[in-house]
Amino acid sequence: MEALNSIVGAINGVVWGPLMLVLILGVGFFLQVGLKFMPILRIGTGFGLLFKGREGQGEGQISPFNALMTSLSATIGTGNIAGVATAVFLGGPGALFWMWMTALVGMATKYAEAVLAVKYREKDELGNFVGGPMYYIKNGLGAKWAWLGVAFALFGAIAAFGIGNGVQANGVAQVLESNFGLNTSVTGVVLMVLTAAVILGGITRIGAVAGKLVPFMAIAYIVAGLLVLLINIGNIGSALSMVFTYAFTPSAAEGGFAGAAVWAAIRFGVARGVFSNEAGLGSAPIAHAAAETKGPVNQGLIAMLGTFIDTIIVCSITGLAIISSGAWTSGESGAALTSHAFELSLPGVGGYLIAIALSIFAFTTILGWSFYGEKCVEFLLGVKSLLPYRVLWIVMIYFGATADLGFIWLLADTLNAMMAIPNLIALALLSPIVFKLTKEFFASGGKSEEPGSTPAE
Repeated sequence: MEALNSIVGAINGVVWGPLMLVLILGVGFFLQVGLKFMPILRIGTGFGLLFKGREGQGEGQISPFNALMTSLSATIGTGNIAGVATAVFLGGPGALFWMWMTALVGMATKYAEAVLAVKYREKDELGNFVGGPMYYIKNGLGAKWAWLGVAFALFGAIAAFGIGNGVQANGVAQVLESNFGLNTSVTGVVLMVLTAAVILGGITRIGAVAGKLVPFMAIAYIVAGLLVLLINIGNIGSALSMVFTYAFTPSAAEGGFAGAAVWAAIRFGVARGVFSNEAGLGSAPIAHAAAETKGPVNQGLIAMLGTFIDTIIVCSITGLAIISSGAWTSGESGAALTSHAFELSLPGVGGYLIAIALSIFAFTTILGWSFYGEKCVEFLLGVKSLLPYRVLWIVMIYFGATADLGFIWLLADTLNAMMAIPNLIALALLSPIVFKLTKEFFASGGKSEEPGSTPAE
C-alpha cells in the first residue's frame, strides 16, 4: 500500500504542478476574454432561464432545470465541506481567494462545456441523448483527435470511482461514525441500497431525485452557514482581510495551523476549487447533454450557474465560517474542521448539522457521478456495458465507505487532473465554435438557436 501511495503521490505532484494550474486558469481566462466576460455579466439571464427551464422545451430526457440539478448533485458534495476545509488547513485562508478565482474563470469553462455538449451530442442505441467531452472531441475535432476522446472517457470512467464514489462514501461513513457512532460497514450497506434504488432507473430517475433533493439541501446548508456567519459577524471583516492578504503573502503558523507558503494557497485553492465545482473536468456537460433544451447557448447559460452556486456561494460560506470562527487554527482538517467551526458557533447542534449535510451532499454526488461514469463506459464499450457498470458502482460504495481516506483523496485528486487535460485541450481548440454560437445567439436576441445534435454514426 505504501508503494502504491508513493506512486500515486508522485503522479499527483506532476499533474497538479504549474502546467495544470496554467491550463485550468489559462483556458478559463481565455474563454472569459473571448466571451467578453459574458458569463459574469449575464448571471441574471442564466437564473431567468433556469426558472423557465423547469419544464423541457426541446429534445432530451430531462428538463434544463433537472440537468443543472443533476450537475449540482455531483458538484455539491464533500468538496464543499471537507474540500474547502482541507484547502484552508493546507494553504491557509488565502486558499479561499484562489478558489474564487478558479470559479470566476470556471464559469466560462462550464458555459463552453455545455454549449459544446449540446451542439455535438448524439443519440445512442436506446434513443437517449449522450454527450460530453468524448463526443465533442469526436464530432467537433474529427478522427485525428479520436484518441483524445478515448483518453477522456477512460480517465472519466476510472476517476468516477474516486471523486464520485469512494471519496463520497468514505466521507459519509467517517462523519456518521464520529457523530452518531454508526459502524462504517452499516453506512456502506445503507448507501448501496439507496443508490441502487435510484441509479438502476437511469438519468430520468436520477434527474427527478436531484431536482427535488438538491435545492432543498443547498438552501438548508446556506441558511445554517449564514447563521454561523451572523453569530461571528464581528470577525467577518478580519476573515476577509486574511483571505485577501494570505492569497499573496505567506500565512504564519498560528495555534494548530502549521503555516503555508503562497504557492500552497494557490495550489490547494485551485485544486480544491476544481474538485468542488468541476469546471474544466468535463463531467457536468455529460448531464447537460441530456437536457430538453432550446439549444446550446440556452443550456450553457444555465450550466454556468453551477460553478457560481457551488463555489461563490456554498464554498464561500464554508470557508468564511471556518476562518471567522477561529477554527482554522485548531489543527483539525477536512470535514472535522468544518464540523468544529459550526460546533463552536452552534454548540450541541453544529456538528450534527454538518454530519447530516455532508451525508446528503455525498449521496447526491454518488448519484450524479454514477451517470457520468456510465456514459464514459458507454462511449468505450456500448450500451451493453451500462448494467454491469451500475452493479459494479453499487458494490464499490461499500469498499469506499470502509477504506483509507488519505489514499482515496490523493487518488481522486490525481484522476481529476488526468480527466481535465483532454477536456481543456478540446475546449481551447473548439473555442471559435463557442464564440460564434454565442455571438449569433445574442445578435438575434436569443431566437436563432437550433437544438443541435449530431446523429450517431
